[in-house]
Amino acid sequence: MATRKQWIEGARPRTLPAAIAPVLVGCAVAYYEKGFTLSIAVLALIVSLALQVGVNYSNDYSDGIRGTDDNRVGPVRLVGQKLASPSEVKKAAFGSYGIGALAGLGMVALSGYYLLLPVGLAAIVAAWFYTGGPRPYGYAGFGEVFVFVFFGLVAVIGTSATQTGHITMLSILAGCGCGLLSTAILVVNNLRDIPGDTDAAKRTLAVRMGDANTRWLYLVCIAVAGLLPLAMSLTGANPPELATLGGLSILWAIKPFRTLMSGALGRELIPVLADTGKLLMVYAVLLSAGIALS
Repeated sequence: MATRKQWIEGARPRTLPAAIAPVLVGCAVAYYEKGFTLSIAVLALIVSLALQVGVNYSNDYSDGIRGTDDNRVGPVRLVGQKLASPSEVKKAAFGSYGIGALAGLGMVALSGYYLLLPVGLAAIVAAWFYTGGPRPYGYAGFGEVFVFVFFGLVAVIGTSATQTGHITMLSILAGCGCGLLSTAILVVNNLRDIPGDTDAAKRTLAVRMGDANTRWLYLVCIAVAGLLPLAMSLTGANPPELATLGGLSILWAIKPFRTLMSGALGRELIPVLADTGKLLMVYAVLLSAGIALS
């Protein structure tokens, strides 16, 4: 039976910046547009965290029963390491999705933004079928698309639009920035797992692109995200000029990029994962501050 500590590790807390960052940025956009509502902001954070934990448990369950996690490096695998039964991990995943769904319904009730209902349902379905079901799209190389869309665009735009009642170019560009850095986290994760995924016939984007090209993809994600704050500061009739503060976060990318481009493999990439998560949070804090102060 898994201990409480192992259940927490199985939820992969190091991935939680990917859930917190876009909500923070979305709230900054709403504040800039004079629509910030604390109650909706809190519910948006619950939704994002619940979906992140849910997809982590889902991946643990689905990869575990397929045997993909039998020879992994990195965080605890509850099913793969036989610390918890598949049914227990599956219940934890759907419990997390349930919490997210209830918080999402609360957001809709408070905001009247009913477009969030089908989007929220799509997010839960996409989270499950990332590695679940008979034809998981994460095994076909589309995981990065899911992360970019739902932990970037949907999270930022959904957070801001439910507070302001509309979608703006600022929220779209901000969503792209957060989405690219969240994608960079997955790129490193899949780069680390190339040997095991290849053996398990898991055709992630990293497996398809190969080691060298995957490392350059990481650079592209970070570079474009670093340039987007400049685009935000120049967009619209009344642009948030101080959004360029977000670009300073590129300084936090130097360390993980050097490690990555040095040819680090396996466990050597675990610090890069942690540093990329920190980079995402620094980006979100600086960008949010810049937007709000504008």
